[in-house]
Amino acid sequence: MEKFLVKRLFLLWILVLMSLIAAGQQVRITGKVTDAADGSAMPSVTIVIKGTMAGATTGTDGAYSVMASRGDVLVFSFVGYQTQEITVGSQTVINVSMGADVSILDEVVVIGYGTVRKEDATGSVQTVTSKFFNPGVISSPEAMVSGKMAGVQITSGGGAPGEGSTIRIRGGSSLLASNDPLIVIDGIAIETGGPSGVRNPLSTINSGDIESFTVLKDASATAIYGSRASNGVILITTKKGAVGKPLTVNYSGSFSASMPIKYVDVFSPQEYRDLIATRYSGNAAAQALLGGSSTDWQKEIYQTAIAHDHNVSVTGAYSFLPYRASFGYTNQDGILKTDNLSRFTGSVSLNPSFLDDHLKVELNARGMLIDNFFANRGAIGGAISMDPTQATDFLWMNPDNTPLFVAPMNPLTQLNDRSDVSTVGRVLGNLSLEYKLHMFPAVKAKLNVGIDRSDSEGAIRIPVGSFLSYDIYQGNGQVRDYTQKKSNSLLDFLVDYNGEIGGHSRINAMAGYEWQHFYREGATIDNSSDGTISYEDTDYKSESYLVSFFGRVNYVLLDKYLVTFTLRNDGSSRFSPEARWGLFPSAALAWNIAREDFFNLEPVSILKLRLGYGVTGQQNLGDNDYPYQPSYTMAEA
Repeated sequence: MEKFLVKRLFLLWILVLMSLIAAGQQVRITGKVTDAADGSAMPSVTIVIKGTMAGATTGTDGAYSVMASRGDVLVFSFVGYQTQEITVGSQTVINVSMGADVSILDEVVVIGYGTVRKEDATGSVQTVTSKFFNPGVISSPEAMVSGKMAGVQITSGGGAPGEGSTIRIRGGSSLLASNDPLIVIDGIAIETGGPSGVRNPLSTINSGDIESFTVLKDASATAIYGSRASNGVILITTKKGAVGKPLTVNYSGSFSASMPIKYVDVFSPQEYRDLIATRYSGNAAAQALLGGSSTDWQKEIYQTAIAHDHNVSVTGAYSFLPYRASFGYTNQDGILKTDNLSRFTGSVSLNPSFLDDHLKVELNARGMLIDNFFANRGAIGGAISMDPTQATDFLWMNPDNTPLFVAPMNPLTQLNDRSDVSTVGRVLGNLSLEYKLHMFPAVKAKLNVGIDRSDSEGAIRIPVGSFLSYDIYQGNGQVRDYTQKKSNSLLDFLVDYNGEIGGHSRINAMAGYEWQHFYREGATIDNSSDGTISYEDTDYKSESYLVSFFGRVNYVLLDKYLVTFTLRNDGSSRFSPEARWGLFPSAALAWNIAREDFFNLEPVSILKLRLGYGVTGQQNLGDNDYPYQPSYTMAEA
C-alpha cells in the first residue's frame, strides 16, 4: 500500500512539473494589424487563441500583445474583413495585413424585379435566410419566420395542420379590401386566395426548399408592384445548385407531438349538478334531465397529435449544369380529432450558363399533392356548452325523437358524423433567361415566364339520419362535391443597366413590361345522401388580367449618398374601363453615415438615415374578378 501511494505522489509531481514547463514555454507575441487596402492601422481587431477564451485586441495604433505557446493558432477577426488564422512558431513578432471580405461588402438583397447591394438599398427591406428559420415540423412556410422580422406580425389561425396565418406588415391599410401582402415566389406573384381545399396557399410549398424570405415594408420599396403593394410584399427565394459544387445528398427529418396543455375552465360534472340543484331546487323535471355520467367533453375531442416530416435533396453540378432536386413528405395530425394533413412535394431546379456566362438560364419546377381531412370546428364550442353529466353518445331529442335544436349538439357527433376531405394538386414553375450583351456587358435583358396551376376536388359527407344539420337536410344527410381549376400565367421582360461614372458613383437603371392572366373555374353539387333531394348545382368561370410597365433608377455617390426612383403604370381588368390604369411613383433618399470620415465607430459598417415616399394600391376588393359590375340574383317568390 505504501509503495502504491509513493507511485501516485511521484506521478502527480511529474504532472505538476510538466505543466510548469509548458507554462514556461509561453512567449509574448507582439505585432501590428493593418488594412491591406491602404496600410492604415486597424484598432479593435480581436485576436484569440483558437479553442480558448484567451486573447487580446489591438489599440488605436493597431498594435497588440498576447501570450501564446508554439503550435497555438492565433485567430484575427474584424467585422467586414476576412478572418485570418496564423500558427505560432519560433517568431515573437507577427504582423498581419487584413483584407476586406468581398462577400460581405457585395452582399445583395432581393428587391422587386432584381437585386441590389445591401449597402445600396434605400427602402425598408429585411431578409431572413434558412440559417435562421424556426425549427420543427412546419407545414406552413410563414411559420419559419414568425417572430424573426421587425414590423411583420404573423398570427396563426389555429393549431390545425396547414393552418393559414394572418400576415400584417406594419399593420393593415384598408377597412374593406384585403390586408394580405403580395407574395412572390421565384419571380411569380401568386394569388392571395390560393386554391380551394387548402387552409393556406403557402402550405402547398415544401418548407425545406425555401432559401430566404425578403420583406419589402415601406411604400418606396413596394411601389414597384403598384396596384398590389399597399400591404407590403414578401419575396420567397428557393434553393438552387451552384457551379463546382460536388454531389451532395441531404436528408432531414423531424418528429413532434402536440397536445393541449390548458382547457377552457368549465363546470365539472359535480359542480354542474350542484348548480342545477341550487337554481332549480323545486323543479323535479329539470333535475331529471341530468345524466348519470361524468364526461370531460374537451378531453374527448382533443388528442395527442403526432407529426413527422421528411425531406431528401440532391444538389450538385454536372459539367456546366448546376442542379437541385428534392422530395418531401409531411404527415401531420391536429389536436382536434380527425384533423389531418398529408403532403407530397417534389422540385427540380436547373441553372446553367452559356456563352461564357453571358447567357444564364434558370428553370424551376415544383409539384405538390395534398390530402386534407378537415375536422368540424363546431365541436370546439360544443365541448364547452355540452352537459358534462351526459354520456358520450347522448343527444338532446324531442319526444318524437327529432333533434332538439335549441340544445347543444354532442361534440363527438359533430366530429364523427361529418367527413370533409379534399385533394389538391399544384404545379408552380418558371423559366428565366438572362442575357448580358456582348457588345455592352453593362446591359442585361431578362425574360421570365411562369405558370401556377392548381386542381382541387373535395367532398363533404353527412350520413342519413344524422342529427348534424338535421334542420337543413331533414335527416336525409348531405353529399357535397366541389371541384376547382385555377391558373396564373406570367410573362415579364426587362432591360437592366449597371455602370460606373467617373469612378466615384454607380447607377442602376431598369425598365420592364409585365403581363399576367388569372383564370379559375369550378362547380359545386349539393344533394342529400339518399339521393332524393337536390339542393344546389352551380358552376362558374372567371378571369382577370394585369398589364404593367415599370422602371427604376438607383444612383450611388461616393458609396454614401443614395437616391432611388421607381414608377409603375398598372392596368387591371378588375377596375372599370375609366379607372383601369393607375400610376404608382416612389422616391427614396439614404445617407450611409458610417462611410463618412468623421464616423469612427469601427464595428458599425452600415448606419443609414433614410427618407422615402411612395404611392401603392390594392386591387383585391373581394372574390369577384369584376367588382365594379353590379350583380343580380334571381329569387323565387
